[in-house]
Amino acid sequence: MSAPRNKAAIIGGGVIGGGWAARFLLNGWDVAVFDPDPEAQRKISEVIGNARRALPALYDRAMPEEGVLTFHDDMAEAVSGTLWVQESVPERLDLKHKVLGALSDMAPQEAVIGSSTSGFKPSELNEQGARAVVAHPFNPVYLLPLVELVGEPDRTEKAAGILRSIGMYPLTLRKEIDAHIADRLLEAVWRESLWLVKDGVATTEEIDDAIRMAFGIRWAQMGLFETYRIAGGEAGMKHFMAQFGPCLSWPWTKLIDVPEFTDELVDLIAGQSDDQSGHMSIRELERLRDDNIVGMVRSLKRTGSGAGGVVKEHEAALPEGETKDGLPVTVRRQVPTSWTDYNGHMNETHYLEAASLATDNLMALVGADAQYVASGKSYFTVETHIRYLDEVHAGDQLLITTQVLSGEGKRMHLFHRLWRKDGTLAATVEKMLLHTDLKTRRACPPDELVAQALADMAASHSGKTAEGAARYVGQPRETA
Repeated sequence: MSAPRNKAAIIGGGVIGGGWAARFLLNGWDVAVFDPDPEAQRKISEVIGNARRALPALYDRAMPEEGVLTFHDDMAEAVSGTLWVQESVPERLDLKHKVLGALSDMAPQEAVIGSSTSGFKPSELNEQGARAVVAHPFNPVYLLPLVELVGEPDRTEKAAGILRSIGMYPLTLRKEIDAHIADRLLEAVWRESLWLVKDGVATTEEIDDAIRMAFGIRWAQMGLFETYRIAGGEAGMKHFMAQFGPCLSWPWTKLIDVPEFTDELVDLIAGQSDDQSGHMSIRELERLRDDNIVGMVRSLKRTGSGAGGVVKEHEAALPEGETKDGLPVTVRRQVPTSWTDYNGHMNETHYLEAASLATDNLMALVGADAQYVASGKSYFTVETHIRYLDEVHAGDQLLITTQVLSGEGKRMHLFHRLWRKDGTLAATVEKMLLHTDLKTRRACPPDELVAQALADMAASHSGKTAEGAARYVGQPRETA
């Protein structure tokens, strides 16, 4: 019997609440939603649909089995038995007092009560007796890992542990301050951007181009201070500060001034925004944003930088070790949109990439893991044959089993089967590898433990057929 799932309650199902629901749900939690909006179920279902398409595409392992999503008309019923309660109601302090006060009475004592507030401090939220912590996320919550935590240390420590378990990055503030950390930085850029539009210096699109074509990319992987450290050259941060520090006293910005939000300014910005992006619906823009985030975070994941490092660490904690038809499952993952081509199905290059992942995981199973490679020995692929049997599309769940056909001497002969979730065999990939000394770059026998583990696996797989193995390109297929 499987262990009972954890439960989270989402109070307020707007953009942020829906993102929280998706983050918990896709990490195996049951999620109960309370929102009086009659459209809440539709809106949240659409957000979760986008999340199902995007979040698993960050990972090269299968995520937990999805939890159960329920909607409730009674707030007490929604929070019953929860381990986490997330309040995401509008930014009105009187409303938050009312909701958080009720939640503090209704929710289990052991439950974390988090508020998505972007500006209020815990002392303000709890001044009428509530027991909430600030747990301020960033949109889309199901993809961006940062959550700013502010509150009592024992509560934020417990909250941080739960957030890490669902693949997020808790940043606990040293002291409370209005708008926390990230929104204070965003507010500075936002104010300056409003002035640039108001004064006719730039349009909304030109300002967005300035960000996404330059420092936005740098910030994604290094942030602000590491970026400027590099700008200082070999002399480092002290040189940068000495060279550019005086600029701070020059009247370059208007950060201490706020442009008046007149109807004319609002209409100007809204009109430019419509010209910039009005040809796409909000859902289309969200999917475009999500695909771009997935692509960038997956790139950062390779080096363990920024948000990619968070995903890499979370992925390492996801379970492995299952089998299918008596063979080890070496890959279980969702196909990202970046793996598809103009025909709408998975590009042939990525069948090979998927098989390479499977090979790496099989190597780890027999002891030729990252530590073994670091010691100076590995397996090199010398021959590959792929059969494309059926289409695979973005969002499909791909499962790969690996059969060891032989593992004698320096050779490792593998046969990967790529399955779609519906049980269709989509492809087979046959690979021959040679064990190699990384210093001499020449073939050599593997270490005894690796050789024995590989031989044992080959023996256990020897009675299984491998239809399609040993074929050559152009060989006619057998017909009944």
